[in-house]
Amino acid sequence: MTYLLQDTSFWAMLGVIIFFGILVWVKVPGIIAKHLDTRAEKIRSDLDDARRMREEAQELLASFQRKQREAEAEAEAIIEQAKSDAKHLREAARTELATRLERRTALAEQRIAQAEAHAVAEVKALAADLAIDAAVRLIAEHTKKADHTSRLKADLTDLETKLN
Repeated sequence: MTYLLQDTSFWAMLGVIIFFGILVWVKVPGIIAKHLDTRAEKIRSDLDDARRMREEAQELLASFQRKQREAEAEAEAIIEQAKSDAKHLREAARTELATRLERRTALAEQRIAQAEAHAVAEVKALAADLAIDAAVRLIAEHTKKADHTSRLKADLTDLETKLN
């Protein structure tokens, strides 16, 4: 036994055993276990929070993706409606332009016809005036004054009978 008392390893081992005995007597393993349990519970709580936040983030992401798809679909519908409206407006403008062009053409043709009729009437009136002047000169040259009055009376009677 003296040999053991002189051995330093024995005393080191005895010190370690006493140290662990004191630790057990002071309930250090319970405190450490309690601390580890508290730490494990906090980690578990943090993991649950992280899982919950991840699920919320996924729900938000899905919601935003759905809203983005809806917005894209709505934008596409607006674009299609705008194209359709533009097409209808273009067709309406073409129709209105064609109608206006037809009206202006008809109005121009009507004005041309009126101008033609007026010109023809003026030419006829001028021709009639010239014919009357020529006839008066010819009659004046070829007939006597007495013949004029008798012929004028005959023509007036003939005209009255034709008019009535």
